Amino acid sequence: MSFNINEVSAGMLSAIKGAVAEDWPEVKATAERFLQNKKERLALLAELRIKGELSQAKFESRLQDEKLILEAELNALAVLSKAIAQNAANAALEILGKAVTAAISAAL
Repeated sequence: MSFNINEVSAGMLSAIKGAVAEDWPEVKATAERFLQNKKERLALLAELRIKGELSQAKFESRLQDEKLILEAELNALAVLSKAIAQNAANAALEILGKAVTAAISAAL
């Protein structure tokens, strides 16, 4: 079997999609960007292992590093989403607060 980084990347993206399920729309762009940015490095890592120039232990160690990087990028996405949610809630409640203040002022 030959190694094709494009097919592997598509499979990785599909696995991420399956793992995040309904959150896919929020994760898609980050996951695609991660894989695109790392494609050459992942291809080189795979090539070195396939050619026997990298031991299985070293390969697994490097894969673990890549997992941690992806996890950090996805965690950053979660933080960003939380910040966006907080900003939206603050803005909505500010409108409510102003409307209540205006109603009280009008009643006086």
